Amino acid sequence: MKTNKLHIQWYPGHIAKAERKLKEQLSLVDAIIEVLDARIPYSSCYENIAGLINNKPRLILLNKSDLVESKDLKKWVSLLGKRFNVPVFTTEAKKNKDLNLIIKKAVEISEPAIQALMKKGLLRRPARIMVVGMPNVGKSSIINKLTRSSKTKTGAKAGVTRQQQWVRINPQLELLDTPGIIPMKLDNQEKAKKLAFVNSISENAYSNELVAEELLSILTPAQNEKFKKYYNIDNESELSITNIALARNWIISGGSPDIERTSIYILRDFREGKIGKFILDEFEQ
Repeated sequence: MKTNKLHIQWYPGHIAKAERKLKEQLSLVDAIIEVLDARIPYSSCYENIAGLINNKPRLILLNKSDLVESKDLKKWVSLLGKRFNVPVFTTEAKKNKDLNLIIKKAVEISEPAIQALMKKGLLRRPARIMVVGMPNVGKSSIINKLTRSSKTKTGAKAGVTRQQQWVRINPQLELLDTPGIIPMKLDNQEKAKKLAFVNSISENAYSNELVAEELLSILTPAQNEKFKKYYNIDNESELSITNIALARNWIISGGSPDIERTSIYILRDFREGKIGKFILDEFEQ
């Protein structure tokens, strides 16, 4: 039964600090690579991303694409491309098949900024990009993939804080190797819960039991069936933390189900893709 007890809370001071830092970083780059979690394409996207990045050109990467069904992924690539009018690519930690295409597109969308500088009499320089996104969507793994073929640090630029390090990807492109953390400024609790499901929110902000309970409550019938099959729950029985604990024999002293342990495993199994491949956001035309 759905309890509606879960409420995710952020702290205004942390949000303001993250936003200030992001804006400082954005002033250094020509274009943006925005990383979303493919399991929650809408919920991991900042609602006013265009305003936040001052309308800089961007491309979207749906990361962790290996954790969703390919047929569903194709629909979302098309939908996001049309809705935001930006290039959309898919990627995953274990493969680099689209890396060259992503680099080429990043250079392409940066070209207007380069041309504007040249019209002011400046010499052509490599395009500069930054990877941004919500916490734990895989920004650092994307940066590692982009820099894997070239670890050439170009150092601090003139007028740039010394901590801001640049990596030359190729003669046409440089990457700010610090990921931009999009501030968690969300009033939408449904989005917040989905971010918690995929571990994009610090575990200090919620109870594992409440998040696991909420995850089980929002599953579609097909997703519910996958969970029951994975945990050996009878089709006639309710999918609940208690029934999963009993099925796995996770019992504490006195014979009661170990709710905390079971909740942790439910979230871990889901996040690691052990139960199946899921997109938790609803597909809307």
